Amino acid sequence: MLKFPQSIQHYPSEDFRRVLKAEIEACDKKILPLEKGTAQGGYVSDEPITATVLRVTDQTDSVQVLVGIFFTEIVICCGCGDDPMPANTYCEMNFIIDKLTAKTEIKMI
Repeated sequence: MLKFPQSIQHYPSEDFRRVLKAEIEACDKKILPLEKGTAQGGYVSDEPITATVLRVTDQTDSVQVLVGIFFTEIVICCGCGDDPMPANTYCEMNFIIDKLTAKTEIKMI
């Protein structure tokens, strides 16, 4: 279960975006649905990701956050010989963070 407890503690202050960005970038990438955002049929590399908070929407019980994620995709069989090729990739996700528990649901955009 994905949670962002530090972020929700800072909601709705000005620090919320900064803290959420840091928590997303520090979390285990395997729990983010990055593979759904690959553009060339490759796989997600072990390189660090970069998150950008694009929009924050307050709901009654949750905070919905549109986040852009930059990551490296490893493309295989790209006609470059036998070497896999890294490619910069971008995708957007909607993070739905419960205000009480900090439990987070992620939906790909």
